[in-house]
Amino acid sequence: MKPIKPPPAVAVAAALTVVAVAFPAQAQQAEAKDAARNANCPPGKVETLRQVTGRADETVYKIACTGMKDRFVLVQCRGRSCTVMR
Repeated sequence: MKPIKPPPAVAVAAALTVVAVAFPAQAQQAEAKDAARNANCPPGKVETLRQVTGRADETVYKIACTGMKDRFVLVQCRGRSCTVMR
């Protein structure tokens, strides 16, 4: 038996969906780091705590402050707008 191959359009649509889902988090990290800088926290390690996709997409990042032991800020991003939560 030969394996069934999906039509090229289905494969392209599936690939674009994966790229579209992965892209927002990467784009928001720069804005999240800027928000941390504005809160007097030189950004270091960035960790994604929560990511909600859909119409009301939201990502919460935990950003470590460089040079400050055990200090971090939580940054909430909606779209490309990021604010410091703590």
